[in-house]
Amino acid sequence: MRWLTLWLSLACQSLLAAEWFPYPVRADGRMLDYRPLPVASQPWRICALLPHGKDRYWWGVAWGLDQEARRLGVRLGIYEAGGYEYAEVQVEQFEHCVAEGADAFVVASINTYDLCSAAEVQIKAGRPVIDLVNRLECPGLSAHSRVDFADMTRATLKYLVRVSEGRPIQVGWLPGPADAGWVQDAERGLRDALPGTRVTLAHGGYAPVDRSRQAQLTRELLKQHPRLDYLIANAEGAAFAAQLVRNIGSEAQVLSFYATERVLEQIREGQVLAAPTDSPVIQARIALDLAVRGLQGEKLPQLVSPQIEMLDADSLDRFDLGRLMPPEGHWMIRQELPD
Repeated sequence: MRWLTLWLSLACQSLLAAEWFPYPVRADGRMLDYRPLPVASQPWRICALLPHGKDRYWWGVAWGLDQEARRLGVRLGIYEAGGYEYAEVQVEQFEHCVAEGADAFVVASINTYDLCSAAEVQIKAGRPVIDLVNRLECPGLSAHSRVDFADMTRATLKYLVRVSEGRPIQVGWLPGPADAGWVQDAERGLRDALPGTRVTLAHGGYAPVDRSRQAQLTRELLKQHPRLDYLIANAEGAAFAAQLVRNIGSEAQVLSFYATERVLEQIREGQVLAAPTDSPVIQARIALDLAVRGLQGEKLPQLVSPQIEMLDADSLDRFDLGRLMPPEGHWMIRQELPD
């Protein structure tokens, strides 16, 4: 009940705040306070494509997009593909938006490559394509609003080394779907951070971030490595692992390398040790603002990233949940691009 009260309080604070900005970001390597446009010059028609709408992380992204569209006075379509295994659906949704005459595109991609040819055509026609959250790796993209997941895993491992006081530890690793850009980035960050530590890594394999597939990998990983000290996983894998280690009597402590509502609940309950947050609601707001700026002829920064914050039981009370998820009563937003 205390968790729910806290959540409602913070969510309402976020809703009632007059502005979400200025917001501290790193833009093309420089720290600055991001300030979006006060209003768009006209009611541009913008399409947003998301990989799925199965959890509050993506509900938060959709909510942030919708709120910023309302604030700027632009028209927004929001489409989700149904899962990371449905790359072809996302391509079809992009093509649908093109056929509907969208002025710009905000894309949280399923993988790094499938949309590149279609995006290139739109960019050459003067229609901005903004990469959001997941890393779409195509030449000539207008801008990127995302946190490098390499930095997320670096922050997670740094935290882990600190709390383990530098002793030798065995760490399990469950990243997510192999073709996703954010997973590739997360693995790069982990590889970069491992040298000089006393961490032995046990890789648990790849799978989409749905409960059944992550549960299968988690069970197999703990069966093959029963003496793990810690397990770092995607949010769905971490949520399941937190329950499993308790049920089987494992002493492994679980971390997620990004935060969701469920992960934060488990941090508060002592089941998950910690997770970094990439403030997806803020990323979404910035992405939409970048799309409008591009349409209005402004020179765009290539990469804008909200600051990463590590969340554990001590820091959670100070964190504004409105940066991570929508307020109570708000679900996934799916809507056609208005005329």
